[in-house]
Amino acid sequence: MEVEEDQPELVRKPRPGIYLLPNLFTTGAMFAGFYAIVAAMNGRFVAAAEAVFIAGLLDGLDGRVARLTNTQSDFGVQYDSLSDLISFGLAPALVMYLWSLSSLAETSEVMGKIGWLAAFLFAACAALRLARFNTQAESSDKRYFQGLASPAAAAGMITPVWVLAAEGVAGAEYNLVMLPITVALALLMVSNVRYVSFKGWPNRDKVPFLWILALLGFFVLLAIDPPLVLLCIAYTYAFSGPCMTVLGRKHRLSLRRRRRGDGEAP
Repeated sequence: MEVEEDQPELVRKPRPGIYLLPNLFTTGAMFAGFYAIVAAMNGRFVAAAEAVFIAGLLDGLDGRVARLTNTQSDFGVQYDSLSDLISFGLAPALVMYLWSLSSLAETSEVMGKIGWLAAFLFAACAALRLARFNTQAESSDKRYFQGLASPAAAAGMITPVWVLAAEGVAGAEYNLVMLPITVALALLMVSNVRYVSFKGWPNRDKVPFLWILALLGFFVLLAIDPPLVLLCIAYTYAFSGPCMTVLGRKHRLSLRRRRRGDGEAP
């Protein structure tokens, strides 16, 4: 009597695909960044600044949605980086150039070139920042960013445009101020300055009551004057990195001096 051998069942490989929900938020962020460019080209700088801000909100949601729904993927990571390059690299650079830096050409041909080169520097540094973040994501400390994050740098670019354009101020009046700001934000993105990431906050289900009061105060201030409040937050965060770096170096130097003093003591 012949015994039939068990034949291995054919295992069907899952077809490659993408997760819809988190990538919808990413596409929305990219759409907002593209709309900001179109609005700036049409001279609607307040709408352009608001669009970049909306892109920042959507960008903050896509990763959290992916983690909550367990839909993280390599495709989503790469797609998010490409979206960030448009929304937080090209869009703020072009908005700043069209609003203010382009007027440097009225001063001289050389200053005109410096204006668009500064805008290009911001976009290029945003691309370098995103590439470095992707390559170091697995080994870096999740509590800190190495260099200013591109959404924070974009906030530093568009909030002055938002505040001044809403008051009817022409960007040409502040082109010599916006030029060093653009360069400084670009260089901070590719620097080794550490910034708090806030990714682990809150790390518990329950938070202190003061957090609720602080959040309530933030929304009250935001309702009073959104662009001005966001401007203060953006530049406070941008300056926090260099300040933490300087204080950290002073602390390490003081520790070394104490150790040397203890070693030399009899």
